[in-house]
Amino acid sequence: MRYTMKHSRTFTTYSPDETFAFAETLGANAQSGDVFALYGDLGTGKTIIAKGIARGMGIKEDITSPTFTLLEEYDAKIPLYHFDLYRIEDDIEFDQLFFEEYWENEGVSVIEWAERAGNRLPAQSIQIYITYLDPDRREITIEYPDN
Repeated sequence: MRYTMKHSRTFTTYSPDETFAFAETLGANAQSGDVFALYGDLGTGKTIIAKGIARGMGIKEDITSPTFTLLEEYDAKIPLYHFDLYRIEDDIEFDQLFFEEYWENEGVSVIEWAERAGNRLPAQSIQIYITYLDPDRREITIEYPDN
């Protein structure tokens, strides 16, 4: 059995604009097939990170959290699939949505509330943990899979 190790880096951002700029860099470096799994409590900045990744990928549209639609698709050089799994109630409901087909596709996926996907995320997902420190500061830990 092959085990995948991960390495991580932790950053602190000091404003929503700085969080956005941090995520914009992630988007500028995103590659086809990347899956960004976002973890954090309500109001920690998951949508700001999704917006920054999209802008870094060259997407000019206004990015909103797809809380009610669960998925928004954006056309770009590499397509962006933006998921919000907050309203997923259970594994059965999740299985009926076939989101894995997107994650295995050639686009970039950004998944808010990734913990609701359980063990369905690809092993090569880039996991981003956001912790609220105060109204402006966030601690962001990124776990990159080692290849």
